[in-house]
Amino acid sequence: MQIGMVGLGRMGANLIRRLHAHGHTTVAYDINPEAVEAMAAEGSVGAQDLDAFVAALETPRVAWIMVPAALAGDTVSELAARMEPGDIIIDGGNSKWRDDVDRAEELGPLGLHYVDVGTSGGVFGLERGFCLMVGGETETVALLTPIFDALAPGIEAAERTPDRAGDPGPGEAGWLHCGPAGAGHFVKMVHNGIEYGMMAAIAEGLAVMDAADAGTEARAQDAETTPLGDDAKYYRYDIDTAAVAEVWRRGSVISSWLIDLTAHALFVDPQLEHFEGRVSDSGEGRWTAQAAIDVGVPAHVITGSLYQRFASRGRSDFADKSLSAMRREFGGHHEKPS
Repeated sequence: MQIGMVGLGRMGANLIRRLHAHGHTTVAYDINPEAVEAMAAEGSVGAQDLDAFVAALETPRVAWIMVPAALAGDTVSELAARMEPGDIIIDGGNSKWRDDVDRAEELGPLGLHYVDVGTSGGVFGLERGFCLMVGGETETVALLTPIFDALAPGIEAAERTPDRAGDPGPGEAGWLHCGPAGAGHFVKMVHNGIEYGMMAAIAEGLAVMDAADAGTEARAQDAETTPLGDDAKYYRYDIDTAAVAEVWRRGSVISSWLIDLTAHALFVDPQLEHFEGRVSDSGEGRWTAQAAIDVGVPAHVITGSLYQRFASRGRSDFADKSLSAMRREFGGHHEKPS
């Protein structure tokens, strides 16, 4: 099957490579000509602009967009202006699901089909396969099944769930049609919100272990410092967090890919000296929290982990200063130098 790819960054390029490995053909376009040349060298038909890109696609055309969410809307519009009824536009990035609903409504009267695909796998997807969460019309998704089968990890990527038997059920191949337009990105959004919470829990646990030697440290004896007192003897552990991450990888209840990646990071940089601790949020955590509010579902962990990311970037500084100011006002407490 032939498919076009707009956006040839690490994800887009690896999607193409995996498709090639499964016998599919591709047309490649990016605003960076060097990226197009690189993919052409690997077997894609390179296009220097969107006109050439659309012209190189066989009908019905299938174009997969892999660009940042902020650019996806304009890219969809530019493609739609060049395509014909029956053609398919896929957004495989991290767009907001509400935008997918609107885009599908706009493209429908033009005879164009819109599919949203939440794509998880990162830089490891080329070898491991990409977990795909798909939204769109049933008939259109069925037509794209060979593409999704090629990109996904496949049923053999994990041990089969106990008591499952017979033909593979939904999701077992590593991709799932989640519902109509927007459903794919909605599921991927929640996936990323969960990821925020899991990452925060692992990071907080590591921080507690890193501070388990607090009882060996000299602590000021003043009203501004919480004393350990008799509890100091319980906090005299010099715990090797890198080694803990390694043991957690093997048989523990929390063993996971995130623990695997954490173990590698700590092995390479045990004190994490190459990081400043400013954690970005690309949008999905915010959207998950907003959706939880809209439907009235408590999401304490996801929301808390999102706020922690804000704090890591200094967004709590004014609140912290306000707290310090109030303590001085009511109790005459002065800030201790750091």
